[in-house]
Amino acid sequence: MDPSSRNSHGFVNLLASQSSPPIDIDSAEAHVTSPGLVKPAERRKWSTKEDIVLISAWLNTSKDPIVSNEQKLGSFWKRIEEYFNSTPHLVGSLPREWSQCKQRWGRVNAESLLLSLYSLLIATICKVKGSERGDRGAQPLLE
Repeated sequence: MDPSSRNSHGFVNLLASQSSPPIDIDSAEAHVTSPGLVKPAERRKWSTKEDIVLISAWLNTSKDPIVSNEQKLGSFWKRIEEYFNSTPHLVGSLPREWSQCKQRWGRVNAESLLLSLYSLLIATICKVKGSERGDRGAQPLLE
């Protein structure tokens, strides 16, 4: 018996014996999730109360005099998550993950920046219009 033929015969079916059968992309089985994979939960909207708690959590965490700004990004948002999920204002609500808090903070922060700019613009217009009309406050905007 030739040793090279014996080894080559053993390796010929190695790939076929260890692989699972191919899945047809167009078949119904291709859309079934594998065991162990979790289907993403339905998206939950943020309430105004949750936004307020998130802002409070961000302020308390970022202004912490002990830790200050010497914390890594991951630990910073993990602390916000812990604060957010432990507040008594949200009893009965489902907890949020730090990544959800971070993503929502980006939106809240952008909205507050736009609101601040809008308020500054209105205040400037009131000041200019008020000085033109004898300083009657916001009344010139209504005329």
